[in-house]
Amino acid sequence: MGLRKKSTKNPPVLSHEFILQNHADIVSCVGMFFVLGLMFEGTAEVSIVFLTLQHGVVVPAGEALTAASKTLYHYGVKDLATVFFYMLVTIIIHATIQEYVLDKISRRMQFTKAKQNKFNESGQFSVFYVVSCIWGAFILISENCLSDPTLLWRAHSHNMMTFQMKFFYISQLAYWFHGFPELYFQKIKKQDIPSQLIYIGLHLFHIAGAYLLYLNHLGLLLLVLHYFVELLSHMCGLFYFSDEKYQKGVSLWAIVFISGRLVTLLVSVVTVGLHLAGSQTLNTDAMSGNVNVLAAKIAVLSSSCTIQAYITWTLITFRLQRWIEDSNLQASGVKKKRSTTKSRSSRKGTENGVETSNRVDCPPKRKEKFS
Repeated sequence: MGLRKKSTKNPPVLSHEFILQNHADIVSCVGMFFVLGLMFEGTAEVSIVFLTLQHGVVVPAGEALTAASKTLYHYGVKDLATVFFYMLVTIIIHATIQEYVLDKISRRMQFTKAKQNKFNESGQFSVFYVVSCIWGAFILISENCLSDPTLLWRAHSHNMMTFQMKFFYISQLAYWFHGFPELYFQKIKKQDIPSQLIYIGLHLFHIAGAYLLYLNHLGLLLLVLHYFVELLSHMCGLFYFSDEKYQKGVSLWAIVFISGRLVTLLVSVVTVGLHLAGSQTLNTDAMSGNVNVLAAKIAVLSSSCTIQAYITWTLITFRLQRWIEDSNLQASGVKKKRSTTKSRSSRKGTENGVETSNRVDCPPKRKEKFS
């Protein structure tokens, strides 16, 4: 999943190969178009919609519980434009990491084509998961989620988000949306596209769900847990690609994986099933944040349980398939070794360890000459 090396021959402009080779430069030009729009009065208002967070409301000091007024945000249609712009930024960052970091390491390690694709994928995801885990943990600490766990099921005043919370979710949506054009840019095989689409779609569904239902802190905590487990997975993969003696690390990750799924389910059930039950309302206006009804709770719990079961089942089937393949390889190796041993023993004139009559133990005796 890396950048395609530019060949000595320049392909025709706007051809398929030209776009694949220069997609990062093309996307950079599109992004600069929005940035340059800030320089002109007629286009500045349109460009701001793409570059900055929208739907902000200045909350007075008394309502924001601070000494000064504070700007909080809710979501709206204009967020789609912001997500689109930062999707372009993500594509550029993806290409930069690929060209200046992962490609150089791949050339030095001399990976095979299959290993190189896996290495590039794990490398890209590892960078994203590291940044997301650190960023998410910083938001949880700065917004006192650890000291006040009730924030997991309570929204801010007027059911709004802080700047850093909204920007985090916008960035997350932009990253997973950028996965769709990357399927084309990286020439993903047709048989791999359905699994990639499911993987991207599941992340988008749950991130957007937490964003639209104002379950921002709960969604953030679950994302950090999920990304941490996925980070360990890809880090084990990177170590395994560099040296196959780290196979035990992959097995150790399976234990961490199951533990992460259990913790995610526990947090979801406790938060949604218990603490949201005390304040049900009949008003289901999502824009006002009043989604604390039985249908919404069932939907959230069902979605969380379904995705955890799906991910766990995928891991189990993968491990079983790998175990069956390894067993078949070992069995074929034993059979091949036995057949080789039998062929060698037959050439030596033995059968089942018993000497045959054709075997010659010593050279024939010379006839004595009598004078």
